[in-house]
Amino acid sequence: MLKYIVFALLSYLFGSISFAYIICKRYYGIDIRKYGSGNPGTTNVLRTVGKRAAAAVYIADFLKGFLAVVIGRLFGGPIFGVFCGLFAIIGHDYSLFLGFNGGKGIATSMGVGFAVSPLAALLSTLIGVTVIYFTRYVSLGSITGIALFPIFLGILGFKGIYILYGLIMAVIAIYRHKSNIKRLLEGKENKLGQKR
Repeated sequence: MLKYIVFALLSYLFGSISFAYIICKRYYGIDIRKYGSGNPGTTNVLRTVGKRAAAAVYIADFLKGFLAVVIGRLFGGPIFGVFCGLFAIIGHDYSLFLGFNGGKGIATSMGVGFAVSPLAALLSTLIGVTVIYFTRYVSLGSITGIALFPIFLGILGFKGIYILYGLIMAVIAIYRHKSNIKRLLEGKENKLGQKR
């Protein structure tokens, strides 16, 4: 039990590191939370400062989830790795360093996903990207991709505990997109390339 508590805390703190905030503050002199949507994540960084910074943020946030799983796996096995990945996602979404606020967790969730099942994560990502390509709605593609991840885990024959963790990841991500869902339903969501 102590191991779970310690690693949950460490994973949460690791996930709490906001690369969107750090990169934008260090290299662009801005607090990303005061621009665009106010969300310290890849899409808002893309809209606010450009592709290079957004790519750096995405890769860094992806690696948070991926490494949390890999390190957890080394210390406690595959399922423990997913447990650590989940807390890295929670840290990203509710960062201790940003007043328990944060991004929406898609990049970090995909990092966890690729560490758990590269094939399930790849299929989810490809469908998500396809939705974004045809609709120009990043939020819709993100929600679609993450919602499909636990389904693909089930199709690929993963044990129930993995599917459960996948469902928890999906629920957290969808909840974090609640304002986007509201705007999508109202026809007010911004499309990719559209300034806020």
